[in-house]
Amino acid sequence: MAKSTSQYVCQSCGAVYPRWAGRCDACGEWNSLMEEARSDVGPKAVTAGKGGRKLGFVSLKGETKAPPRWPTGIAELDRVCGGGLVPASALLVGGDPGIGKSTLLLQATAALARTGLSVAYISGEEAVDQVRLRAARLGLDEAPVALASANNLRDILATLEEPNGPQVVVIDSIQTMYLDSLDSAPGSVAQVRACSHELIRLAKKRGFSLFLVGHVTKEGSLAGPRVMEHMVDTVLYFEGERGHQFRILRAVKNRFGATDEIGVFEMTDGGLSEVTNPSALFLAERRGNISGSCVMAGMEGTRPVLVEIQALVASSAAGTPRRAVVGWDSGRLSMVLAVLEARCGLALGGNDVYLNVAGGLRVTEPAADLAVVAALISSACGTPVPADLVVFGEIGLSGEIRMVSQAETRLKEAAKLGFAEAMCPTRRAKGKGKPPAVEGLRLREIGHLQDLVSLFPTDELTGNGKAGEGKKAKAED
Repeated sequence: MAKSTSQYVCQSCGAVYPRWAGRCDACGEWNSLMEEARSDVGPKAVTAGKGGRKLGFVSLKGETKAPPRWPTGIAELDRVCGGGLVPASALLVGGDPGIGKSTLLLQATAALARTGLSVAYISGEEAVDQVRLRAARLGLDEAPVALASANNLRDILATLEEPNGPQVVVIDSIQTMYLDSLDSAPGSVAQVRACSHELIRLAKKRGFSLFLVGHVTKEGSLAGPRVMEHMVDTVLYFEGERGHQFRILRAVKNRFGATDEIGVFEMTDGGLSEVTNPSALFLAERRGNISGSCVMAGMEGTRPVLVEIQALVASSAAGTPRRAVVGWDSGRLSMVLAVLEARCGLALGGNDVYLNVAGGLRVTEPAADLAVVAALISSACGTPVPADLVVFGEIGLSGEIRMVSQAETRLKEAAKLGFAEAMCPTRRAKGKGKPPAVEGLRLREIGHLQDLVSLFPTDELTGNGKAGEGKKAKAED
């Protein structure tokens, strides 16, 4: 029987199947299997000790110099990258279509070219004239950037292997590149994996910094094989809501810097402008003395960020109350509502609850729990949270308020922006003192959720005798 010359590869996770199936068993995606040519080269056994050389081991202790850096001239991008670009490194930038990935990289390459570095921008999605029009609109058409439009990886590799090749290379995007030795279509798992490997190998060999622009799936993750994220040194996500002018550049992997660092940009007619003080920008349109609004002191990497948490609690006309969340975890909202009802006796389960993080920022840290509860109770009671109060703290299932990291940094940022009072957890752990005092900022420490509930007129929200249960839990605490 003749051996099959094709195989089916999942375009989401890279799993290989001998025949087509409607659903990938590895990742659960539907209609993601595509037919690709099977490689004729099979696995060969490696005999131990033959054809190889012995490795030289060293100790962990030793002098290691920090890698050199090339500042991009964009402070927010340098912050996310760890201080600038590292030679012979590969960076993968992903984001939704039209979010501004090409604009950011075009501005970065123009700034690098003006410092004297040789820069090449290779576009596989747009023609040269289209990139020139964008450069003219951004006022970058005078920058000495080498521009080309190409899709054939063999031609690109031959160009970059020249002795006087560029020091910074941008590939926009990796899904449009193809290797003619593979029968797969551009954008398939085999093509993306092979093209990424060849470009990264050449970047390590020649010593240039490589930017790879990647497409994202409808879930927001980078398209293509997951192994591509392991191959590169840095993975950056460019996030933002279409209705907001703010854009967030977030590092989720960085071999030369901290992860979870963010850079904040504002989309304007002249391109992306840096936001040096994102807290002031996120709170610029905040109105005081409004119920359902509370300011949270959060941390994004090493940067403190103050954002407004907005909540709306309304009576539900349907049998099943609605929960709508923007910028926060919907599962954590359900947990917070359950703790309020079980530990504090507040009957909010029959109401529609809408929660929003103003400004388009997505908050993932648990320190936002206390601010979310304050906004929820404020909206349900119709009592505003004081406009000069900032709140942060994590909530446990028993209703206790847990301490979060970098409290001093959060408090200093709040004092700098003019807040007069901060509500934070009580430090009761052995060997730890009280939170550090910050000049001009009063601290209100709370240890249980009932302490926060008692500040609001919640008589109408009290369920069938559950308030006593909450007070009992507080007394036991």
